[in-house]
Amino acid sequence: MLPLYVSSLSDVPLSVLDLAPIVNGSDAGAALRNTIALSKHVEALGYHRYWLAEHHNMPGIASSATSVLIGQVAAATSTMRVGSGGVMLPNHASLVIAEQFGTLEALHPGRIDLGIGRAPGSDQRTAVALRGPGGLSAENFPQQLTELVEYFEVSEKPVRAAVAEGNKPPIWLLGSSGFSARLAGQLGLPFSFAHHFAPDNTLAAVRLYRDSFRPSEVLDAPYVMLGASVIAADTDEHARFLAGPSGLTFLSLRRGRPIPLPTPEEAAAYPYTDMDRLFVEDRFASSIIGSPETVHKGLETLLADTDADELMITTMVHAHADRVHSYDLVARLR
Repeated sequence: MLPLYVSSLSDVPLSVLDLAPIVNGSDAGAALRNTIALSKHVEALGYHRYWLAEHHNMPGIASSATSVLIGQVAAATSTMRVGSGGVMLPNHASLVIAEQFGTLEALHPGRIDLGIGRAPGSDQRTAVALRGPGGLSAENFPQQLTELVEYFEVSEKPVRAAVAEGNKPPIWLLGSSGFSARLAGQLGLPFSFAHHFAPDNTLAAVRLYRDSFRPSEVLDAPYVMLGASVIAADTDEHARFLAGPSGLTFLSLRRGRPIPLPTPEEAAAYPYTDMDRLFVEDRFASSIIGSPETVHKGLETLLADTDADELMITTMVHAHADRVHSYDLVARLR
């Protein structure tokens, strides 16, 4: 257990992580329009920030051009922070990211977040396609991060990111293991942990971040945001039914055959083996799925265990209306 519980759901900001899901029977255009609509809706509900995730070669995810989509969401909203959850820095030249996010910050001052990760956000073959043979690697992440930060500073270097100079958004480190937790702490940066992806590492990584933390010009004290998979519906039974597509999607990804998000009926009719069911159950063990009462209890337990400063909720269901309703229900819990 981490330090004594001080947070409760009414105390912490709630935010949104969106992958712009492409659902079976639809297309990327509809997914992107749904993202814009959802961002405007959750802003009205009082959600604090809206992040888009970088993934590639995934037929069920439309947020691969992350900075482009951030610009669209920021333009469609007016008060909510918008950012990357995250940009996978080894996939890109630091200069390119500095110019993209410097532009976003210049257009939407004080509203952009630059969340950075070091994983590929894809399979290794796709990573090579993004980076080129012998390109950037995760091992060089600390040096590349330093280079990125320097591009936001006014300088007389031969190569400058002019639009980024003076337009530096807050930088977050993202992670699902101890590496980024320790680095974020040492650099005094806010840390976002992918609890929805690597729940077994959550407590150790959060503890490591706090133990490694050194005050900086950015933060005087550690700041932890946890990504949590949440599906809320009017009843526990209906929420579990809506969660079925997410389970089948993870199962397909594990087999190396990613798919668009299926319907709940397709997921329910799938011929799962006993091993398949165990895998899906394990994936759902760290998810918070159920009625408002069940979700409230799950979120409070997560806060009690981690003392997180903020929760970032991701909801992967087939129907856009069900996703909107889930965020509605969560907002009402505070």
